[in-house]
Amino acid sequence: MKYLKTLCLLFLTYFSFAQTADNSFRKPLKDVIAQIEIRFKVKIRYPEDLVKDKWVTYADWRFRPDFEKTMNNVLSSQDITFAKEGEKKYKLQSYQYHLKTPEEGEQQLAYLSTLYNDEASWEKRKEELKACMWDALKLSPLPAKPQSKVITSNKRKMDGYTIENVAIETLPGVYVCGSLYMPIESKGKIPVILNPDGHFGDGRYRADCQYRCAMQAKMGTIAFSYDLFAWGESTLQFKSEFHRKSIAMSVQALNSIRILDWLLSFSNADASRVAITGGSGGGSQTMLITALDDRITLSVPVVMLSSYHSGGCPCESGMGVHLCGNGTNNVEIASMAAPRPQLILSDGKDWTQHVPETEFPFLQKIYGFYDQKDAVKNVHFPTEGHDYGKSKRMALYDFLAINFQLDLKKLKDKTGNVDESKVTIEPFPAMYVFGEKGENLPSNALKSFDTLEKMFGEAPKN
Repeated sequence: MKYLKTLCLLFLTYFSFAQTADNSFRKPLKDVIAQIEIRFKVKIRYPEDLVKDKWVTYADWRFRPDFEKTMNNVLSSQDITFAKEGEKKYKLQSYQYHLKTPEEGEQQLAYLSTLYNDEASWEKRKEELKACMWDALKLSPLPAKPQSKVITSNKRKMDGYTIENVAIETLPGVYVCGSLYMPIESKGKIPVILNPDGHFGDGRYRADCQYRCAMQAKMGTIAFSYDLFAWGESTLQFKSEFHRKSIAMSVQALNSIRILDWLLSFSNADASRVAITGGSGGGSQTMLITALDDRITLSVPVVMLSSYHSGGCPCESGMGVHLCGNGTNNVEIASMAAPRPQLILSDGKDWTQHVPETEFPFLQKIYGFYDQKDAVKNVHFPTEGHDYGKSKRMALYDFLAINFQLDLKKLKDKTGNVDESKVTIEPFPAMYVFGEKGENLPSNALKSFDTLEKMFGEAPKN
């Protein structure tokens, strides 16, 4: 026994020594990358500041006969990942916390499926997730609502609808701006539709957003499109760089809740028919708000549902919502909409490319717990890319008409096709609430991001 103890001690001493060689076999990361290129006959590109002044310990010891294993061994210690760009071509990028591989996403869905097998077990999981998500966003409890009046201006009359510029104070001195689209003629209670903006160029001012919201109003709904935080008119208060701060996710969630509070205060708003739809980052908001707010009765997330992509902007994933329940993803979050009607719009040229065979069956399983498999739909555009283009809008109009009992004929021309040509595409300034130079910004408008962070109990960061 004494002999064995001595032998174990010798082994431990030996391996401890072997793993801490005094020179650590260090090499500059840039040199190691060049070595990998030569050995595996590949080309690797990267921004210079990504590798500057970085060293790899035990560099040569990390090499393996397999290229990917070698790359993982070398880069894992540097918070750097790599992606394939073509045959024998790769790029390096900072560690993408929000990304997994499609295979890892599929594996996570398989694991999540083991956590529930009926409505009761799923409802328990959903409530646990929801409570955690509210806490992660620092919105439990919700902050006090400012008592200021909603600012409206410049009402315009178009063909079958009106547009009005709107600003709502959602926190003291913090305003979200948007466009309110209303039908000129309507009877009784009518649906409400939120249209959160995504990360497309030109924000809510772009043509496809104007088409979508105007057509919703022409169908007979109250439609509202609105800016991302530190985007559009929000940049009058906060620099655009603050959009990529994590707390933006909380501000945007609160904005949606406050906007819905206001819209449902309208005398003609139908609280039983409330929808939300957005593309890209707006799709992330669509899934999140539907999961959090039971007032949403129908959702249409566009080009965003993915088991392996949680949103590339901190405004989509920076508050740790996806860490709830020991790890979740946008598919499980979207499933929290069940059994409410939901349309998933996906395409073949972004991270939604696998929706028909991977993500959609998972949603169908959850909806099946309620015997409502037909309430969730997927329209996939295999040859299209990351947008909220015309074909996707057509699918939206059809889904809204069916589920909200709206007359799609109002949108059709004499040939029976949905016609967007009578929508007026306005120049950006027409939609500004606070003027072209922000001259109408309220006197209490907050311009300190540090103060905003303190409202959420966040210590300002250097």
